[in-house]
Amino acid sequence: MNIYKLLQLNRKIKSHRVKFMGLYLLHKLNKRYLAVNLDPVLACNLRCKMCYFTDADYVKTLKGQFKEEELEQVAKAIFKRALKLQIGCGTEPTLYKNLPKIVALGKQYQVPYISITTNANLLTEDSIKELLDAGLNEFTISLHGVTKESYEGFMKKANYEKFHEAFKAFAKLKKSYDFKVRINYTFNKDNFHELTHLFKHFDGQSFDVLQIRPIQKIGNTEYQEFDLDVLRKDYPNIIGQIRTNCKANNIVLLAPDQIPSKESINDSSLIFDYTFCYVSPQKFWKNGFQWREESFNEYSKKIGWEKQLFSNIFKSKKTLKSLSNRLNYEVDFN
Repeated sequence: MNIYKLLQLNRKIKSHRVKFMGLYLLHKLNKRYLAVNLDPVLACNLRCKMCYFTDADYVKTLKGQFKEEELEQVAKAIFKRALKLQIGCGTEPTLYKNLPKIVALGKQYQVPYISITTNANLLTEDSIKELLDAGLNEFTISLHGVTKESYEGFMKKANYEKFHEAFKAFAKLKKSYDFKVRINYTFNKDNFHELTHLFKHFDGQSFDVLQIRPIQKIGNTEYQEFDLDVLRKDYPNIIGQIRTNCKANNIVLLAPDQIPSKESINDSSLIFDYTFCYVSPQKFWKNGFQWREESFNEYSKKIGWEKQLFSNIFKSKKTLKSLSNRLNYEVDFN
């Protein structure tokens, strides 16, 4: 399954009514449509300046990890409806001791696409290989700076050399495994322009997808420069250079076609709140879901989820304005 083709399709289909009709039918026919985002442990080894892990008060609220038997119950409750399983959403999954077991559970329930989101500082060639042997489809790697100075400045406690060792391992293992590597680059006014030098520092054969996303306020973070207006004039030209470099290296580019205004509404994200399922030791999809005792199907029936999906077909975009306000990404294939 090509997740990026689905993202592109979501962009191309302009009618939210068509999308909600599709979701309604998938739900009614007991098909997969959920993006399950699983944080198995609520901890991180880094303190990135643009992340809420630099908010000491908030970090105090993040405690806990799943026991192995609990993960098996999580899988039983919801993996049958997952189109994609993303391990690691807001925390660092490589701190979980038996990470390959989660991947294997996803494969046991035939989840079509399994990805891990990580800062890569704890990955080694052996641990990467274990995850691939368990059935992992993609590594999604967080990156906040191209140069050593910028990288270690924004991603505090990270090691630039260790990070590059992981990418060397990716390039090596790509010769014998079929998997994707995606870089998620979060930019701000201080690290945006260095993106033009990305391919001078990173081997274009070591990754497959580059996602460029503007900084968003996600809490009381150490870095507080959220105004991107200073970049608005340069953005099209720099994205054009990046697009050219990506095409030369056969890399899929995901990037907004422009820096979004504060008032903009992303029509493509209207269905996000109805496909995104967050799971952690503290939260499971929606409040009231007793996941230890009931399945996704049983709970969704109890809350009238099918009726809600159907009713959304007839609602206006204004009424459905996404609470998450996810960004619009152009998906460039070469």
